[in-house]
Amino acid sequence: MKRLLLATALLAAPMLGHAADAPKIDPAKLSAHIKVLSSDAFEGRGPATEGEKKTVAYITDQMKAIGLTPAGDVQKDGKRAWTQDVPLGKFQIDGPVAASVTVGGKAQALTQGEQVAIRAAMTNVDAVSIKDAPLVFVGYGVKAPERNWDDFKGMDLKGKILVVLINDPDFETGSGDFGGKAMTYYGRWTYKYEEAARQGAAGVLIVHETAPASYGWNTVKNSNTNVMFDIVRKEPAKSHPSMEAWIQRDVAVDLFKQAGLDFEALKKQAQTRDFKPVTLTGATFSADYKVKHETIVSKNIAGRIVGTKYPDETIIYSGHWDHLGVGAPDARGDKIYNGAVDNADGIAALLELARAFKSQPAPQRSILFLAVTAEEKGLLGSEYYSANPLFPLATTVGDINIDALSAAGPAKDVTTSGDGKVDLQDMLVAKATAKGRYFSPDPVPQAGHFYRSDHFPFAKRGVPAISIGSGTDLVNGGKEAGQKAEDDYVEKRYHQPADEWSPDWDLTGQAADIGLVYEIGADLANSRVWPQWQAGSEFKALRDATAAQRK
Repeated sequence: MKRLLLATALLAAPMLGHAADAPKIDPAKLSAHIKVLSSDAFEGRGPATEGEKKTVAYITDQMKAIGLTPAGDVQKDGKRAWTQDVPLGKFQIDGPVAASVTVGGKAQALTQGEQVAIRAAMTNVDAVSIKDAPLVFVGYGVKAPERNWDDFKGMDLKGKILVVLINDPDFETGSGDFGGKAMTYYGRWTYKYEEAARQGAAGVLIVHETAPASYGWNTVKNSNTNVMFDIVRKEPAKSHPSMEAWIQRDVAVDLFKQAGLDFEALKKQAQTRDFKPVTLTGATFSADYKVKHETIVSKNIAGRIVGTKYPDETIIYSGHWDHLGVGAPDARGDKIYNGAVDNADGIAALLELARAFKSQPAPQRSILFLAVTAEEKGLLGSEYYSANPLFPLATTVGDINIDALSAAGPAKDVTTSGDGKVDLQDMLVAKATAKGRYFSPDPVPQAGHFYRSDHFPFAKRGVPAISIGSGTDLVNGGKEAGQKAEDDYVEKRYHQPADEWSPDWDLTGQAADIGLVYEIGADLANSRVWPQWQAGSEFKALRDATAAQRK
């Protein structure tokens, strides 16, 4: 209640003037953008493909037509381009993958994509060759000194393959040192790989379990067996072990059994801080595959409305334009991962937000509409922007990210990806309440959505940031219908070729959600309010450190 009162006070403050009502967002225009961007002609919008070229051209043409100002890299003539160059390492497995485990002298082949999902190595090597490396179970693979937690206990893991659980140690129990069901960054697969590199391991096998991962094996397979990207790193081996992979749960359970171990019993032990690494005696892992790697340049796309009074203060609306491109065929033989909901609809939202703002008098602060690349490869476009901002982060008012809004119709509620403990979220709550709607906390905090959207690179540098999500309490059908639609999308379409545009969608709910974030941005753009991270947020100190740069 205290947070809601704070937001209401902020929005009612005299410096804000009258709260801004959103111009009408047209669902038909949203649908038209999504239809184009997710069409087969755009080939799933993979970075560094012809699909990228078409995507960049489409978004740029739309921004020009709407009347935005180019806000990308500064060119030799001193003018800005529409795009920001994003150099990325591109990595692709070249040819077949040979992988196997040997237990008691007996080798068992593992099929790429079915039993394991091995990612292309991102350490700038031409090939990976691992021969009979020992396997060590390291629980959740967490080293968190501030929680007095260390799953490694000083064991020398150089040259070994780590078998690690996904999510946090207290995911199963719902209580403990890691925030209960809500995932911390220690639960993310990205962290597992990073920590394995710090430990000097040769590789990692993350055990896939649907509930703690929050997605099924199809998503793992489709996301990890295609082209990989990373920001260009001076010392990539400090961030990546030689091999990064997932393994099917049943395969892992059988492997443990053959090594004389009980997977479930060890999993329970791993939920305690007394856990010690367990070597799978007599079990080794081998893998051989070639890797093609090169440096490519992808593009963030940036259009701007320049503020009339405080042009150096920037509100950002962000969303990723990329998806998975062309990959493994599904049961229908479809190989194009169209990404209609994820995230053609977020780009449609950005463009229609820009149109709405341009239909009104110019704001006092600047507004940046930022379409970022390579989200599906690890939030790389937003990571690059945040590390190389086109406009200073200290005077960036906040970032509102839009990713995968619902096409199931209007909802009584609205949500965000994770609880960010930030004023922006309270402003969203207040705006929803004023519209007769309500705010639902992230329904699956254990899925770690806060770390899976493009607001996170801004947040971890102190910029107030949220990622808006559609509600599931539908006006027509209530929570039951909303949850059914959500479950259906995750199971049948998320990161699969079936994420396609449909003429049967009801996008009035998207239009309403976009209206809410328009009003937040419009209020902030015509005020002196600086949203803050609240007490208890791990990002508050970072923001406070730059307070002197904000008047």
